[in-house]
Amino acid sequence: MNPVLKLAPLGFPWPTFDPFLFCVYHDDAYPKANGRYGPAASLAGHSLGQDFHNADGWRMYHGQGVPGFPPHPHRGFETVTIVRRGWIDHADSLGAAARYGQGDVQWLTAGKGIVHGEMFPLLDTEAPNPLELFQIWLNLPARSKMADPHFTMFWSKDIPHLVVPSGPNGARAEVTCIAGRLAELPAEPLAPPPHSWASADDSDVAIWTVQLDPGAAWTLPAANGPDTRRQLYFFAGDKVTVAGQPMAGHAAIELHAGSAVELVNQGSAKAEFLLLQGKPIGEPVAQYGPFVMNTEAEIRQAFADYQRTQFGGWPWPEAELVHGPEAARFAKRGDEVERP
Repeated sequence: MNPVLKLAPLGFPWPTFDPFLFCVYHDDAYPKANGRYGPAASLAGHSLGQDFHNADGWRMYHGQGVPGFPPHPHRGFETVTIVRRGWIDHADSLGAAARYGQGDVQWLTAGKGIVHGEMFPLLDTEAPNPLELFQIWLNLPARSKMADPHFTMFWSKDIPHLVVPSGPNGARAEVTCIAGRLAELPAEPLAPPPHSWASADDSDVAIWTVQLDPGAAWTLPAANGPDTRRQLYFFAGDKVTVAGQPMAGHAAIELHAGSAVELVNQGSAKAEFLLLQGKPIGEPVAQYGPFVMNTEAEIRQAFADYQRTQFGGWPWPEAELVHGPEAARFAKRGDEVERP
């Protein structure tokens, strides 16, 4: 059986399926900073407050002066934010804050409701400020939709990596394991938040990134669960094969999860993939913007609750909140401060 089941082009966002709701790849070539955490460049061509046009190779998103996403609510799902380059400043309605980047991951369980801001501060006033990240929305099962909000930081130094010599001239394959076990890993994966679908013993959730040097190969092992679904995103590189099948371009590749699949980089540039897999939750999904529940009545209740409580409101002095000029990572919850 051919393990490549379906190919789809990569758009904005990328296609997903249960238990994943959404996946977007941000790759912004921000210029040097203006000293106010924004770009030292003309904003002509950028629709401030709603800028997804990629003019000049970067976007302001919903930011007016600082790129990013000012306060907005979530209920009923989780966000997994993987920052490969650049910085994110987090603040939320619980009074928690964080600055993370350069390989760090934030896993946020919105649960019964949270308001958070995600700003992308540009810190370097002398050189470009590239930003590269994935944000993935993972659904919550009905039993966890109204869990208390919670976020977990996976600092880059703690995230397990597998590096395998593979190919000529020292070519290597590197796998970064954000979630899900991989037999070859030298360490156990970090624990997802307690109410996450990924914490269920049989969910078979995996979130991995794979990098192949030119000439390198790596075999993606078969998944464990009989009901697991698997999507592989080929998003960087110029010439790869997946299970022996040449890829004509970057694509979302649905794979038969029970099959081992060889990935080979036959090109001249590094090839990169994101893997999302998991057993479907298999429950009805009712979604309206940032609220994801099981029924339309629950969506109406989410709107009513947000109008009544604002999910705790916004305790910060400004919407586009930035945590200062220093490239110092931290997470703060109440009086507890965590640093990598």
